Amino acid sequence: MKLSHFNFNLPTELLAEYPAENRDESRLMVVHRKTGQIEHKLFKDIIDYFDDGDVMILNNTKVFPARMYGNKEKTGARIEVFLLRELNAEQRLWDVLVDPARKIRIGNKLYFGDDDSLVAEVIDNTTSRGRTLRFLYDGSYEDFRIKLLELGETPIPKYINREVTDEDAERYQTIYAKEEGAVAAPTAGLHFSKHLLKRLEIKGIDFAEVTLHVGLGTFNPVEVEDLSKHKMDSEELKITQQACDIVNNAKANKKRICCIGTTSMRAIESSVSSAKTLNPYDGWTNKFIFPPYDFSIADCMVTNFHTPKSTLVMMISAFCGHDLMRKAYDEAIKEGYKFYSYGDAMLIL
Repeated sequence: MKLSHFNFNLPTELLAEYPAENRDESRLMVVHRKTGQIEHKLFKDIIDYFDDGDVMILNNTKVFPARMYGNKEKTGARIEVFLLRELNAEQRLWDVLVDPARKIRIGNKLYFGDDDSLVAEVIDNTTSRGRTLRFLYDGSYEDFRIKLLELGETPIPKYINREVTDEDAERYQTIYAKEEGAVAAPTAGLHFSKHLLKRLEIKGIDFAEVTLHVGLGTFNPVEVEDLSKHKMDSEELKITQQACDIVNNAKANKKRICCIGTTSMRAIESSVSSAKTLNPYDGWTNKFIFPPYDFSIADCMVTNFHTPKSTLVMMISAFCGHDLMRKAYDEAIKEGYKFYSYGDAMLIL
């Protein structure tokens, strides 16, 4: 399959600027792979499709406030700094993106906060927009991290053309987020409310948690027509023995296994045994799933509606079947479903 197979016309007004009023009342399209049937529901109706002993795989990564604004020394120019990953805790080294990048060179200093209480020096160029920063901070590591949290803001996607609100700090985070390290939310999980999780638990659904720290690479545009030549950025992944036991036990008992989101699916497909069971994992993954692809563990998944030519829509095509995915997306556009991070959801069975 080629990049051009994943292009479609997405009206701008379908990109969700705000989340649904209640997490579990966003819309849910249910797509049945065997019959091609498409149903229109609310997200809380998802409970009707699962039974005692079925498993949902959740990505428990937690988004940190990765977007900061600083001023360049001498000129005072306002620079956006997006924290990607910590390279060295002791030396306060971070891999970041800067915007506008043309103004930022090795040796430049950036000042953060109204009182310039945090300073960073540019010590390397990594990509056209990428830089390595060394933060100059005298306090303890704990105080330094508190300072970053204080100065950073919730990294809602760039397409959302508005100021970040206090509500975003809560809503651009799953209610089961635990392990800090993502710079973007695993958005399929945003639809779960505490009440819905409790109802699923009471019905006997089990939850297996994995941790995939979502990086911006997930959203990097694919710029090659031949998909096999696209390289995903590496993201940190952890799968515990406990999660493996829950998933493998359900598989052995022929229970339904549902990945909540493309990140959960990439996580488990990165650590599959030859017997098609889930193995523990602690490391990095740059797994890129596109058609044709043989999935090993999950037999259903929940996902948001994704943008044209994205790696996410390619995975959905591989899981759903390309023609059915196109049919579902055409219907979603016709019915006015909301797309992307704060958008509506799809359950593929």
